Amino acid sequence: MTIPPDDPTALPGRPPVVDLATWQAARDELLVREKVHTREGDAIAAARRRLPMVEFDGTVEVVGPDGPVPFLDLFQGRDELVVYKHMWYDGAPHQGQCEGCTTTVWHVKDAVYLNARGVSFAVLTSGRWDEVAPYVEFMGYTQPWYSARGVEAPVGDGMGSLTCFLRDGDRAFLTYSTTGRGNEPANASLGLLDMTPYGRREAWEDTPADWPEAPQVGSPVGGHGAQICWYWRTDADGNATWGPTSRPTPQWTRPGATPVETLGRHGPHH
Repeated sequence: MTIPPDDPTALPGRPPVVDLATWQAARDELLVREKVHTREGDAIAAARRRLPMVEFDGTVEVVGPDGPVPFLDLFQGRDELVVYKHMWYDGAPHQGQCEGCTTTVWHVKDAVYLNARGVSFAVLTSGRWDEVAPYVEFMGYTQPWYSARGVEAPVGDGMGSLTCFLRDGDRAFLTYSTTGRGNEPANASLGLLDMTPYGRREAWEDTPADWPEAPQVGSPVGGHGAQICWYWRTDADGNATWGPTSRPTPQWTRPGATPVETLGRHGPHH
């Protein structure tokens, strides 16, 4: 929808101002497309449910707070399991761990509705448990975490992904895995941002030319200066930055989250 440049109601960098009836007509037009999108998503989910599966040794051990346990224990007696595989940078401090993995796991702090449906949730990481344990405590995570260090596929590979498993008695099966933007269903903030007029404010989005641009925060993600997930790291004042005293945004709510001189990940450790 466009309005004349001399319209006195026009607000630069903002949607056009119209009456409620005009807005409702535009909203109804978009709703048709949204419903098509929903139905296509339903069809893709139906195809996903029909994927074949791969059996693997469910007795393979991962390491948690109580030491080594068989992978089958992650099901907690349920038949279905969703796992997020968290990347790990050896030797890096808390603020130097993966920003994308942080935002995904932070949004799944409580799996009570999954559990009610008969689905368990756990986090696997490639880090050593002696490094992982203090990070989990610092972040305040209550979901079960385990180290899959040295464990072969399909348990110990594919970090930065959501993976689904099925159990049949003592047999374990890989049913689905996704990564990249496929992880977005776990991140409710992204879905809500997509409903707002300014969206995520990332460089790849299709937005009007006069919309506010993403801040230039020196993001190393994707090698573009600006932009992809630029707000996933902030300084102590909440300003988006990828500088030497920044950290994944939720870490500032954790005890002892103070500025430091190095991120570790981009410093001498990695």
